[in-house]
Amino acid sequence: MGNRLADALSPYLRAHADNPVDWHVWGEAAFDEARRRDVPVLVSIGYATCHWCHVMARESFSDPAIARVLNERFVAIKVDREEHPDVDGSYLAAASAFTRQLGWPLTVFARPDGRAFYAGTYYPPRPVQGVPSFGEVLAAVDEAWRERRDDLDRTANAVGDALAAASVAATAGALPDAVTLQTAVDILADDEDREFGGFGAAPKFPVAPVLGFLAQAGGGARNLAERTLKRMGASPLRDPVEGGFFRYATRADWSEPHYERMLTDNALLLAVAAELATGPEAPGWVDSLADGLIGFLVDRMQLPDGGFASAQDSESVIDGERSEGGYYRRDAAGRAELEPPALDEKVLAGWNGLAIGALARAGHVLDDRRAVLAARQAAEYLLGTHVGADGRLARASLGGELSDAVATLEDTGMLAGGLIRLALVTGEVEHATTARELVDAAVAAASGSEAAFAAPGGPDPVLAARGLALPADPAEGATPSGVTACADAAFALYALGAGDRYRDTAEQAVRSVSGIAVQRPIAFGGSLEVMARMAAPLVQLVTVVPDGLAARGGEGDVDELVDATRRHAASVSTIVTDRQARRFADAGFELFAGRTARGGEAAAYRCRAFVCALPVATAGELRALGSDQD
Repeated sequence: MGNRLADALSPYLRAHADNPVDWHVWGEAAFDEARRRDVPVLVSIGYATCHWCHVMARESFSDPAIARVLNERFVAIKVDREEHPDVDGSYLAAASAFTRQLGWPLTVFARPDGRAFYAGTYYPPRPVQGVPSFGEVLAAVDEAWRERRDDLDRTANAVGDALAAASVAATAGALPDAVTLQTAVDILADDEDREFGGFGAAPKFPVAPVLGFLAQAGGGARNLAERTLKRMGASPLRDPVEGGFFRYATRADWSEPHYERMLTDNALLLAVAAELATGPEAPGWVDSLADGLIGFLVDRMQLPDGGFASAQDSESVIDGERSEGGYYRRDAAGRAELEPPALDEKVLAGWNGLAIGALARAGHVLDDRRAVLAARQAAEYLLGTHVGADGRLARASLGGELSDAVATLEDTGMLAGGLIRLALVTGEVEHATTARELVDAAVAAASGSEAAFAAPGGPDPVLAARGLALPADPAEGATPSGVTACADAAFALYALGAGDRYRDTAEQAVRSVSGIAVQRPIAFGGSLEVMARMAAPLVQLVTVVPDGLAARGGEGDVDELVDATRRHAASVSTIVTDRQARRFADAGFELFAGRTARGGEAAAYRCRAFVCALPVATAGELRALGSDQD
């Protein structure tokens, strides 16, 4: 039995390399082997920091008796859902036909053509409260495969046909205005846990995209976002020592969390905190929370090469034994005695894009140079490693080695959005032009279809060869969908003056889900945030500092104007030098055309949909201008 996982890029796969199970990696070879032997396929999907994935690995996949059955009667494939999200999405959709309890580990049984005929999640080593043991499930599937194949074929065909016919067309609608978006706010307000904060009953998740929508919507919605983030920040869901948020809590009061810490959650929550830190009524506590999130991302999640790890494990080794949450339940002194829980050091393009954007934005608002530097270092790694000479994007890397997994639409959109935000903070137009190229590639890939965007590299080839590749899923949970991420980046390009076509394409994308998003806001927070931005007045603020004065670090009124710019509530906010403004304008970003310092002094240009007031030179004038125009 060969060890196919030992050299895998995914840390999750490597963790299973010593199992007695004869694991295959995702690819054609596994299905060819199943066809040759005429046996079913087990597709086991998880991720490196998943607690119950660890449990099932110890209980079942390390059991020689279970391994013997798997090796003799099945072809077993191990998949990292973060490396292959399209594979995960396709089989999650199929699994929904068999169980409502979707999650990870995801356990799917399929024919050699990849079509699923049965699925579940975690299975215990012994029957528990009506849940069969994993061994019993294997025996039942094996028996059905050998003696009732026709029944399994009918099930697999029905599920596959249903997925092939699935469409999101019925979810489309007109773009909502502010009044219509208030319906979504009201639904969320009705679902608020008034005692502990958050939404719904336990288990409770931070649902960062929803908070992003509420923060963007303003008024009472913004108050709800502030209230929710403040309560979560003061709860057991947030690590008081290292500043990061855990994945979710099993109780309504946010206690007993599942302790894995995800890059996505913490990046998105930092973006929410940065948004709440702007405007004249920004709460004082939010700066401290944002600072803690910056510290967690930079000190714990950023790797030496500049990229960000995908997650930090929930388990650590204490006194020679694996402990779920034991490290996190200690204070700073107690942790110093322990090795921190392992990082999943896999660098994902899209997730890093979220971190780049959040750190850049927070660095701008809070004047935190460490945050901006971390964002720049991550961008340098991504652009140097993940973007090929032909412009093609790679999804994942580990230690500089690229995965063969195809980049998804979320990789394109999230990285583009992060680069745009970084460009606005650093004044480096190259990041904005790269983002524009990424978005243009996604638009071109969708040419000839009804979609606004498509993954430039196409769908996963193994799924596509079997007719199992699904359209880009617009639904959202912990992160914005790929469609939403591309719409966000396209609308940001429009706001910089890259052209009306970017606004039109962004609107086309979010219209595809506008019919359902308002009625189900908990599942479409990211797209609602983009819709809220479209419905609100487009406020653009460009502060231009003379080249020489910027080199000296500013002085007097210049510093005050720059500080006021950072905290000013605007759709677009940037501080650039004369030279940087010219370079943006020369690159086709019309917002910057004619924007210069005035008489050797800094000047702030506040615009409403590209119609700009006369430039002002002091913080007081800028604040007054905002009050007069809003």
